[in-house]
Amino acid sequence: MLKEWRHRRAVQRVKPGDGRPLKRFRWWQMLTRALFHLRLTDDAGRQMVYAVDVRHQNQSEGYVKAHLYLDGRHHAESKVPAVFPVQGGTVEVRTSAFGLKRCHYVTAEGVEHQLVPDPASAEGRRARLDRAHHALSRWIGILSSIVLVIGLILLILQLAEQVTRAPEGVAQYVGTFTSPIDLSAWGNVVVGLVTVAASTERALRLRYNWLLDGGAG
Repeated sequence: MLKEWRHRRAVQRVKPGDGRPLKRFRWWQMLTRALFHLRLTDDAGRQMVYAVDVRHQNQSEGYVKAHLYLDGRHHAESKVPAVFPVQGGTVEVRTSAFGLKRCHYVTAEGVEHQLVPDPASAEGRRARLDRAHHALSRWIGILSSIVLVIGLILLILQLAEQVTRAPEGVAQYVGTFTSPIDLSAWGNVVVGLVTVAASTERALRLRYNWLLDGGAG
C-alpha cells in the first residue's frame, strides 16, 4: 500500500512540458547528464520515441528534475523520484548521489524494461564496453563491488573505534575497540576517492545497493 501511495504521489508531481526541442548530448556532459531513450508503438501502429533527460548538476531548486521528451519535444517534467505516464505504462526514474539508480519502463502488467542509454552518454559508453568486451566489463563490475565492500568494512571499523573511545560511550559495557587497520589522513582520502569511483561505475550500469552505494555517499 505504501508503494502504491508513493507511486500515485510521484504521478501527481508530473508537470506538462513546454515543447522545447531536446538538445543533443555533448561529450563534456558525461558526468553531469544522463539521457535514455524508449521506443514504443501506439494502438494505431505509430512509433513514438521517448527520451528521459536528467541533469545531475542542476540542483538550484534543491532537488533534481527529470525531463520527459516525446518525439524530440519537451513533454513533461518532474522532481525525482519521478513516474511519467507513457503509452502502455509508466517510466520510473530514481537517482542516487552518483547518478541514476533506476530508469525503467514498467508496463501496465508490471513487466520492467530498462531504457536504452544514449550512445554518447557515459552510460551508453559503459554499455558499449559491456557489449564489446563482456568479460572485461564483468571483471570491472566485480572489482567495483569488492572496493565498496572493503570501504564499508573500513568505515565500520573506524566507527566502532570512535564509539568505544567516546568519553561517555559504550566502552564501559563492551570495552575499548582498536581497529586493526590504521589509515593515515591521505589513506582515508584515497579510500574515499576509490569508493566514489566504484559507486559511479555501478551507477553507469544502474546498479545500486543501499548498504554499499549508500554508505559510499
